[in-house]
Amino acid sequence: MKSAVLSIISYSSLLTTLGWTSSALADIDYQINLKSPEHHLAQVNVTFPQHSGQQLKVNLPLWRTGKYQVLPLADGVRRFHATDEQGNSLPWKRSASGEWTVALSKPTAVTVSYQLYANELGQRVRHIDASHAFLDASGVFMYSPEFRQEPVKVTLDVPSDWRSYSGMAAGDKPHSFVAANYDVLVDSPIETGLSQHRAFKADGKQYELVVWGEGNYDLEQIEEDLGKLSATAVAIWDDYPFERYVYMVHATSGARGATEHLNSTIIQLPRFNFRERQDYLRFISTASHEFIHTWNVKAYRPEGLVPYDYQQENMTELLWMAEGSTSYFQNQLLLRAGIMTPKEFMEDLAKRVNANQHKPGREIQSVAEASAGQWVSTGGDYAINHSVNIYSEGYLTSLALDFSLLQDTAQEVSYRDVHRSLYREHKVPKGYNVTDVKRILKNLSGKDYESWWQSHVNAPLVLDFDKLLSQAGLKTAYGKDSKEQAFAGMTLTSGSLVLQSVERGGPAWQAGIVAGDQLLAINGLKVSAEGYGKRLADFKAGDELRVTLFHDDKLIERRVTLASEQSGKLQIKPKESVSRAQKAFFKAWLGIDWPFDAQGNYKS
Repeated sequence: MKSAVLSIISYSSLLTTLGWTSSALADIDYQINLKSPEHHLAQVNVTFPQHSGQQLKVNLPLWRTGKYQVLPLADGVRRFHATDEQGNSLPWKRSASGEWTVALSKPTAVTVSYQLYANELGQRVRHIDASHAFLDASGVFMYSPEFRQEPVKVTLDVPSDWRSYSGMAAGDKPHSFVAANYDVLVDSPIETGLSQHRAFKADGKQYELVVWGEGNYDLEQIEEDLGKLSATAVAIWDDYPFERYVYMVHATSGARGATEHLNSTIIQLPRFNFRERQDYLRFISTASHEFIHTWNVKAYRPEGLVPYDYQQENMTELLWMAEGSTSYFQNQLLLRAGIMTPKEFMEDLAKRVNANQHKPGREIQSVAEASAGQWVSTGGDYAINHSVNIYSEGYLTSLALDFSLLQDTAQEVSYRDVHRSLYREHKVPKGYNVTDVKRILKNLSGKDYESWWQSHVNAPLVLDFDKLLSQAGLKTAYGKDSKEQAFAGMTLTSGSLVLQSVERGGPAWQAGIVAGDQLLAINGLKVSAEGYGKRLADFKAGDELRVTLFHDDKLIERRVTLASEQSGKLQIKPKESVSRAQKAFFKAWLGIDWPFDAQGNYKS
């Protein structure tokens, strides 16, 4: 098998270096007919080179990169058919989930064809309608393990007014693309259809912005900010693993989310969730997250993910570094680029700290265990109370590690240097493991991080945030108007009286109330979903409430003794007295000057 390192090389430079033309890159020929897209259907044909074995196995992946979860992708396939090079039908059978075995009586090239149903927009795998098609190869194009590393060509047959875009190099015909192998194809989605397009440069690299769907976005603002963002990667890495990168954006009727790819990203947001500042920050932070993944996950990643095994789970205890560290860096790049203000950065950090303090699972599960368990993570009430998240707690683990490195090296080394070293030393197909990370930490800091790793990664992460942030001259606090208020420890499902979660150890938990119970009344008076918060404000800590609920369709009553919590939002503010050393630490951490004036307000 040829080295998977091909999958991280810039494809246009690869073609030039190897002297390949697009016609030479047709060892595996994919054709997809999208001429009648209104029913979410397409016809796919794949031709494999001559094979001399008694059978040829072809597969559709069981998962897609960027989502560590097994998906029922093969359920979108019907009318499977196989023929030899003379067009004669070949016998076949389903041999496993996502696998078809074609029987061969003599050496021959094999063409397989199948109908594809594509109506999974929110999964960011495949979606076809009258206006466009989004094609992630993991849910669209079958491959054979025998030919996984052979060059491929994809040709689309689309309506005449459609335009097609991908991070892959263009082929020799309109609506065609070429790639070095299936690993490149599977990580280079195609957006084809009716869309808006922009092209720009940043730090010598080519970028494209492709937006499908109408919405309240400002295309010029997005292009400008993506240009600023794209030029900040040098704050962490020495160079780029691509020559051209495509930002794909879907303005949707509700689907949201994003996925990183080798040379591009796909970002989805409801069509009217772009204009308000908080909505826009959510969008541009997501773009930053996925852009960072081009290095962290695509160019270098844990060895459990190298090479990808598309037919089963790919296990690693380092997903918190792959995802959580990416979350940690995303707003730092926006801050350096001037897209996000220091105030907005601190507000986001405060939300993360507050969410961690209201997640009892932080006392039970480590980020290493959460990483290994990500493939079966389902979220919900149990996760809040007994688990942590590779993104949110991975962010905070990265923060703690960054501060430890800055402290141990008098601000000479930061967590950015760790990722710079991983990129230099562990480019795919090499991969990295826990021992490699510890070695890099020791080489950079001169300190053995074994005990730190045991207490922060292999054990549940317990942080004293005020002690930690004090190194940068910061503290956690509530506003001047904050006061103690009653706390029941139960959260309603949005717009409903059904309990979404009950905080472990809180008042409702101790009273025997569980997620899924339906709240009816407090002290004999009916409660509405909209009025629950105001009703709770009528009481104070120590008051005992008679809470009436439906539990498994049975009417029950529980007595809840209220606790207390602070009202208002948690904030991160400057300490009353900040030293020059703390300000220097702050700049080494975030790369910007101290943003507060003498009164502790943000400078204009």
